[in-house]
Amino acid sequence: MPSQDWDIKPRGMACAQCQAPFTDKQTYVSQLMFGAEGYVRRDYCFACWAREENRDAAISVWKGVFHPPPPPPEEPLKKETAESLLRGLMETNDPTRKNVIFILAVMLERRRLLVERDAQIRDDGTTLRVYEHRQTGDTFLVTDPNLDLNQLEHVQEEVIAMLGGKTASPAIASSTNSIQPSTSNVQS
Repeated sequence: MPSQDWDIKPRGMACAQCQAPFTDKQTYVSQLMFGAEGYVRRDYCFACWAREENRDAAISVWKGVFHPPPPPPEEPLKKETAESLLRGLMETNDPTRKNVIFILAVMLERRRLLVERDAQIRDDGTTLRVYEHRQTGDTFLVTDPNLDLNQLEHVQEEVIAMLGGKTASPAIASSTNSIQPSTSNVQS
Protein backbone atom coordinates (compact mmCIF):
# COMPACT_ATOMS: atom_id res chain seq x y z
CA MET A 1 0.00 0.00 0.00
CA PRO A 2 1.56 3.33 -1.00
CA SER A 3 2.12 5.83 1.77
CA GLN A 4 0.25 9.12 1.66
CA ASP A 5 1.21 12.37 3.29
CA TRP A 6 -1.91 13.95 4.67
CA ASP A 7 -1.79 17.65 5.34
CA ILE A 8 -4.77 18.16 7.61
CA LYS A 9 -4.69 21.58 9.24
CA PRO A 10 -5.07 21.87 13.02
CA ARG A 11 -8.19 23.31 14.61
CA GLY A 12 -8.83 26.89 13.59
CA MET A 13 -9.00 29.81 15.97
CA ALA A 14 -12.22 31.13 14.39
CA CYS A 15 -15.41 29.84 12.76
CA ALA A 16 -14.94 29.00 9.07
CA GLN A 17 -18.32 30.54 8.23
CA CYS A 18 -18.75 33.74 10.29
CA GLN A 19 -15.04 34.24 11.14
CA ALA A 20 -15.91 34.92 14.80
CA PRO A 21 -13.01 33.87 17.03
CA PHE A 22 -13.70 30.93 19.31
CA THR A 23 -13.80 31.70 23.01
CA ASP A 24 -12.48 29.61 25.89
CA LYS A 25 -14.63 26.53 26.58
CA GLN A 26 -16.86 27.18 23.55
CA THR A 27 -18.14 24.03 21.84
CA TYR A 28 -17.34 23.84 18.14
CA VAL A 29 -17.99 21.36 15.33
CA SER A 30 -15.22 20.16 13.02
CA GLN A 31 -15.83 18.78 9.56
CA LEU A 32 -13.33 16.85 7.44
CA MET A 33 -13.95 16.79 3.70
CA PHE A 34 -11.97 15.72 0.66
CA GLY A 35 -11.52 18.49 -1.90
CA ALA A 36 -9.52 19.15 -5.05
CA GLU A 37 -6.35 19.83 -3.01
CA GLY A 38 -6.75 16.95 -0.55
CA TYR A 39 -8.27 16.85 2.91
CA VAL A 40 -9.87 20.06 4.17
CA ARG A 41 -10.79 20.71 7.78
CA ARG A 42 -13.31 23.36 8.73
CA ASP A 43 -14.34 24.35 12.22
CA TYR A 44 -17.71 25.98 12.96
CA CYS A 45 -19.50 27.60 15.86
CA PHE A 46 -22.80 25.86 16.67
CA ALA A 47 -24.94 28.58 15.05
CA CYS A 48 -23.08 28.34 11.73
CA TRP A 49 -22.98 24.54 11.83
CA ALA A 50 -26.78 24.50 11.99
CA ARG A 51 -26.80 26.40 8.64
CA GLU A 52 -23.96 24.42 6.98
CA GLU A 53 -25.08 23.09 3.62
CA ASN A 54 -22.21 20.67 2.91
CA ARG A 55 -22.83 18.29 5.82
CA ASP A 56 -23.42 15.29 3.55
CA ALA A 57 -20.04 15.72 1.81
CA ALA A 58 -18.18 15.30 5.09
CA ILE A 59 -15.94 12.30 5.62
CA SER A 60 -16.01 12.89 9.36
CA VAL A 61 -17.70 15.26 11.80
CA TRP A 62 -16.94 15.73 15.49
CA LYS A 63 -17.52 18.12 18.37
CA GLY A 64 -14.87 19.59 20.56
CA VAL A 65 -14.37 22.19 23.26
CA PHE A 66 -12.10 25.12 22.39
CA HIS A 67 -9.25 25.93 24.72
CA PRO A 68 -6.93 28.72 23.60
CA PRO A 69 -3.30 27.67 23.29
CA PRO A 70 -1.19 28.60 26.31
CA PRO A 71 1.08 31.61 25.85
CA PRO A 72 4.62 30.70 24.89
CA PRO A 73 6.91 30.33 27.91
CA GLU A 74 8.78 33.48 28.75
CA GLU A 75 12.49 33.33 28.11
CA PRO A 76 14.61 33.59 31.26
CA LEU A 77 16.60 36.40 29.64
CA LYS A 78 14.91 38.15 26.75
CA LYS A 79 17.09 38.76 23.71
CA GLU A 80 15.88 42.31 23.24
CA THR A 81 16.47 43.14 26.89
CA ALA A 82 20.01 41.75 26.85
CA GLU A 83 20.69 43.54 23.57
CA SER A 84 19.31 46.87 24.77
CA LEU A 85 21.31 46.56 28.00
CA LEU A 86 24.48 45.88 26.00
CA ARG A 87 23.81 48.88 23.76
CA GLY A 88 23.16 51.13 26.77
CA LEU A 89 26.32 50.03 28.56
CA MET A 90 28.39 50.45 25.40
CA GLU A 91 27.15 54.05 25.10
CA THR A 92 28.09 54.92 28.69
CA ASN A 93 31.61 53.49 28.21
CA ASP A 94 31.85 52.79 31.96
CA PRO A 95 35.09 50.83 32.57
CA THR A 96 33.62 49.28 35.75
CA ARG A 97 31.06 47.47 33.56
CA LYS A 98 33.56 45.81 31.18
CA ASN A 99 32.89 42.36 32.68
CA VAL A 100 29.11 42.76 32.25
CA ILE A 101 29.54 44.05 28.69
CA PHE A 102 31.69 41.03 27.82
CA ILE A 103 29.23 38.51 29.32
CA LEU A 104 26.30 40.18 27.50
CA ALA A 105 28.20 40.04 24.21
CA VAL A 106 28.98 36.34 24.70
CA MET A 107 25.33 35.67 25.64
CA LEU A 108 24.14 37.35 22.46
CA GLU A 109 26.74 35.45 20.46
CA ARG A 110 25.42 32.17 21.89
CA ARG A 111 21.89 33.23 20.92
CA ARG A 112 23.17 33.91 17.40
CA LEU A 113 22.38 37.63 17.46
CA LEU A 114 26.03 38.63 17.39
CA VAL A 115 28.86 37.03 15.48
CA GLU A 116 32.52 37.50 16.36
CA ARG A 117 34.30 38.87 13.30
CA ASP A 118 37.77 39.49 14.69
CA ALA A 119 39.90 39.47 17.82
CA GLN A 120 42.92 41.72 18.13
CA ILE A 121 45.58 41.74 20.79
CA ARG A 122 46.51 45.29 21.71
CA ASP A 123 49.97 46.53 22.66
CA ASP A 124 49.01 46.41 26.36
CA GLY A 125 48.11 42.69 26.07
CA THR A 126 44.34 43.09 26.24
CA THR A 127 42.16 41.41 23.65
CA LEU A 128 39.63 43.46 21.72
CA ARG A 129 36.80 41.37 20.26
CA VAL A 130 34.88 42.71 17.26
CA TYR A 131 31.25 41.57 17.16
CA GLU A 132 28.75 42.25 14.40
CA HIS A 133 24.96 42.19 14.83
CA ARG A 134 23.64 39.61 12.36
CA GLN A 135 20.51 41.59 11.43
CA THR A 136 21.52 45.24 11.62
CA GLY A 137 25.23 44.99 10.83
CA ASP A 138 26.10 47.15 13.86
CA THR A 139 29.64 46.66 15.17
CA PHE A 140 30.48 46.23 18.85
CA LEU A 141 34.06 46.54 20.12
CA VAL A 142 34.27 44.60 23.38
CA THR A 143 37.35 44.28 25.56
CA ASP A 144 37.84 40.71 26.78
CA PRO A 145 38.46 40.98 30.54
CA ASN A 146 39.94 37.44 30.69
CA LEU A 147 37.63 36.45 33.53
CA ASP A 148 38.60 33.61 35.82
CA LEU A 149 36.03 30.90 36.48
CA ASN A 150 35.66 32.11 40.08
CA GLN A 151 34.65 35.59 38.79
CA LEU A 152 31.92 34.34 36.43
CA GLU A 153 29.28 33.68 39.09
CA HIS A 154 29.52 37.22 40.46
CA VAL A 155 29.34 38.78 36.99
CA GLN A 156 26.49 36.46 36.03
CA GLU A 157 24.47 37.55 39.08
CA GLU A 158 25.19 41.19 38.22
CA VAL A 159 23.92 40.66 34.65
CA ILE A 160 20.75 38.92 35.87
CA ALA A 161 20.09 41.70 38.38
CA MET A 162 20.54 44.34 35.66
CA LEU A 163 18.10 42.47 33.42
CA GLY A 164 15.52 42.51 36.20
CA GLY A 165 15.84 38.80 36.92
CA LYS A 166 15.99 37.01 40.22
CA THR A 167 18.82 34.90 41.57
CA ALA A 168 20.88 32.75 39.27
CA SER A 169 19.66 29.23 38.70
CA PRO A 170 22.11 26.30 38.65
CA ALA A 171 21.37 25.72 34.93
CA ILE A 172 22.40 29.27 34.04
CA ALA A 173 25.45 29.03 36.27
CA SER A 174 26.65 25.85 34.61
CA SER A 175 26.12 27.28 31.12
CA THR A 176 27.96 30.47 32.04
CA ASN A 177 30.88 28.49 33.46
CA SER A 178 31.41 26.98 30.03
CA ILE A 179 31.73 30.38 28.33
CA GLN A 180 34.94 30.47 26.42
CA PRO A 181 35.11 33.00 23.61
CA SER A 182 36.42 31.79 20.32
CA THR A 183 39.99 32.69 19.56
CA SER A 184 39.81 32.57 15.79
CA ASN A 185 41.20 35.48 13.83
CA VAL A 186 43.52 36.62 16.63
CA GLN A 187 46.04 39.06 15.26
CA SER A 188 49.13 40.43 16.91
